Amino acid sequence: MSVLSIALTGVPVLQAPRLVLRAPAPGDFEPFAAYCASGRSRFTGGPLDRNLAWRAFCSITGNWVQRGYAFFVIADRASGRALGMAGPWFPEGWPEPEIGWQIWDLADEGQGYAREAAEAARGFAYEVLGWPTAISLIVEGNTRSQALARRLGCIPDGIFTHAQLGTCAIWRHPAPEALADGGMEAYA
Repeated sequence: MSVLSIALTGVPVLQAPRLVLRAPAPGDFEPFAAYCASGRSRFTGGPLDRNLAWRAFCSITGNWVQRGYAFFVIADRASGRALGMAGPWFPEGWPEPEIGWQIWDLADEGQGYAREAAEAARGFAYEVLGWPTAISLIVEGNTRSQALARRLGCIPDGIFTHAQLGTCAIWRHPAPEALADGGMEAYA
């Protein structure tokens, strides 16, 4: 039996000082599934068993095909190790386009990776996709993401109730013209 090597094509690569934001690849599923199975995923729709994690992973790659954008995998520039995901996100049922982020392993939290990735993703959404605004939906109790939203210059802008996630605060990102560099750290 031969094995096909299939990759998601046409996805841009974003360069940030310590990170590369790239297309999800088959090898990213294992760390993603481990994250989904852990309690760490409680703010992003988990915990999920392996079957549902696969569906979530394929939903992300499917959004690249259907919408032309979705989460990028955040990879360490030096080692190539996948750290999490960040990017523009607008699945069915969302109130408006979002910039989302997740760091998969607790050991990688607190290093500034989510901020660096979110800034690059926001810049991509504003400068390449032409979004005039963006939100981040943050599930009630996710104080780490609330703190990051504040560091990104976001302000609370209402509440959204999602069937699976529950009550989410809407955090509004600064408009592109309010950001000195347009919001994009680097794009290649």
